[in-house]
Amino acid sequence: MNLSPKAQATRQHVLDTGYRLVLQKGFAALGLQEILKACAVPKGSFYHYFASKEVFGCELLQQYVDGYGCKLEQLLAEPGTGRERLMRYWDAWARDPADPAQGWAEECLVVKLAAEVSDLSEDMRRVLDQGVQRLLQRIAALVEEGRADGSLPNGKPALDVARVLYQMWLGAALLSKLSQDRLPLQQAREATEHLLLCGNTVALSTPTH
Repeated sequence: MNLSPKAQATRQHVLDTGYRLVLQKGFAALGLQEILKACAVPKGSFYHYFASKEVFGCELLQQYVDGYGCKLEQLLAEPGTGRERLMRYWDAWARDPADPAQGWAEECLVVKLAAEVSDLSEDMRRVLDQGVQRLLQRIAALVEEGRADGSLPNGKPALDVARVLYQMWLGAALLSKLSQDRLPLQQAREATEHLLLCGNTVALSTPTH
């Protein structure tokens, strides 16, 4: 898509505003006119920037997962053992170091949209799933770093551990959102410490086919 710098800026403004609205209302319930009104963009101009609402959704999710990856690497840039850096990530779910009043879980589109887009759009599901798979690989790498530097004991395959931890934290984020209480996230942190420091003795099974 060849757009002028001004049009590119407007398109990005639509994406940024859409992200905030999707966090509040979800994707399916959000109308195009509501997005355009919030952006102060003229009615009917949406299709100048996006071929469809689904294309808009894919772009929004791709920017989200790319931005999340950059934010994660910035968080992990500070020195520390593998275990310290891994726990720094989980701690950010409850309290963002840049804004302790909220955590990453509160602005997570996986928490907000995973079930919805999986039924709604295969393309959007794929974008979100690819982002999650990259994140799981990064978490697994931190587990491996911790084992290599001695801050974590050896245990189950690192990717299996990463999956179990991420699944637990997603569930905790949903419960925290439902209860409007950070207790589920605090409990997830305690369970994470136990799982990691006890050599991953919690059963992690690999399906057989």
